[in-house]
Amino acid sequence: MAKPIPEGFNTVSAYLIVKDAKEAMGFYQKAFGAEKCTHMPGPGGQGTLHAEMRIGDSAVMLTDENPQWEMKSPTTLGGVASSLHLYVDDADKAFQRALDAGCTVKAPLMDAFWGDRYGKVTDPYGHEWGIATHVEDVAPEEMGKRAAAFFSQMSGDK
Repeated sequence: MAKPIPEGFNTVSAYLIVKDAKEAMGFYQKAFGAEKCTHMPGPGGQGTLHAEMRIGDSAVMLTDENPQWEMKSPTTLGGVASSLHLYVDDADKAFQRALDAGCTVKAPLMDAFWGDRYGKVTDPYGHEWGIATHVEDVAPEEMGKRAAAFFSQMSGDK
């Protein structure tokens, strides 16, 4: 009997729409250490109908954009409506690896008020990736104080 959630998948898995899934898989391998798992070519062996890769313990699926099915990539849309988040052992190392592979900085690495070493990059396909290492468990009351201080600093209040 088949498992309701296939082996190697979690309850929620990312599914990315990109202009060239085969090329993107190679990029994600370089930038995030993705392992290629499955590639199903489209009609006539052209493009990608469906592909799967693993990043750490998570499955990430992807496909080429397809205007017939109203599936458009962030580069076609001119922005994103979501972001992916990676927890890693060394955020600084992972962040630099992503930049070296061709990502651009969306938010520089920082020691975030919520207890993560955190930064955000945008890949060449338009998807945003938060990269973090959890370094501190912050009590709710302390987090509220830190958040207020952070947003006050962001707005220029003294």
